[in-house]
Amino acid sequence: MASDREEVVPLHEETASVGKREVERGRVRVTTRVTEHEELVRQELKREDVEIVRVPVNRAIDVRPDIRQDGTTTIIPVVEEMLVVERRLVLREEIHLRKTTSTVQAEQPITLRSEEAIVEVIDEPGVRDARTDQPNED
Repeated sequence: MASDREEVVPLHEETASVGKREVERGRVRVTTRVTEHEELVRQELKREDVEIVRVPVNRAIDVRPDIRQDGTTTIIPVVEEMLVVERRLVLREEIHLRKTTSTVQAEQPITLRSEEAIVEVIDEPGVRDARTDQPNED
């Protein structure tokens, strides 16, 4: 009598394998460009001038005078020793320095530079555009 048992024999088995690969969708080129332009800069500048005036005094003094200030004028005494029967100081002259301040407008051309980036998208023909999912027609 035949066996009541069934035996199953596998004939074929399918398996799935998943992988990934890089697909180039397009390229991008970035270049930079420097532009220059002239610009006139205005700046207020401060300038001080000194006027020198020699004032003859020729007066005998007992003590060497100090440098002193008279308003905007600085007075610097110039002393000379003279040998006579006695020694005495003679104030020969004073140098008066008068300071004045003026303001002038100065203009100076300068060169300013700016840089900009230019981005170009370079698509490969036949590659699908990810934005529209349509093939590129380049």
